[in-house]
Amino acid sequence: MYPESLQELIQGFKYLPGIGEKTAERLAFAVLDLDSEQVELFSDSIQKVKSKIHACKVCNTLTEDEECSICSDASRNTKILCIVEDAKSVFLFEKLGTYKGIYHVLDGLISPLDGINPEDIGIDKLIKRLNTKQFEEIIFAFRPSIEGETTALYIKQILTGLNIKITKLASGVPMGADMEYIDALTLERALNDRKEVT
Repeated sequence: MYPESLQELIQGFKYLPGIGEKTAERLAFAVLDLDSEQVELFSDSIQKVKSKIHACKVCNTLTEDEECSICSDASRNTKILCIVEDAKSVFLFEKLGTYKGIYHVLDGLISPLDGINPEDIGIDKLIKRLNTKQFEEIIFAFRPSIEGETTALYIKQILTGLNIKITKLASGVPMGADMEYIDALTLERALNDRKEVT
């Protein structure tokens, strides 16, 4: 019922997570209300994100450079490594402004039921990093879920015998919660009250 180009735009918005038919239609009509300059800026920004953003060669978070701004920051405490499941988590912690260590970003969490094994989430890159650097503390900052616990236990087994303090986020982060929807205060408290993994 829509002109072809408008239908294609609606379909394009539906590729985004959480966007259904109605929201996609509303967004497409909102684009029609933008002036040409705004549309060009929007279009260019999408192209730039796809062409410029890639994984940091050190920690695997998102960057436009070879190394991200965190890995290249000499003021960071390189003895504390916070392991997260995705790059969004890095940005959440950085917004808090309280954590001064460094990160390692996995490509998700281990989930045997979904066919996601350690080799599917970049554990080998993490192991290589752990073998080449001396860390005093490793923080597991995964969402509280079966997958998060499985991943934490798997990495903890790898670290057995090494003289490294292993901690995880404290309670306060509800079980099964998606990290990006946790409010800043809860996340900050969970980071500050982290517990040693036993």
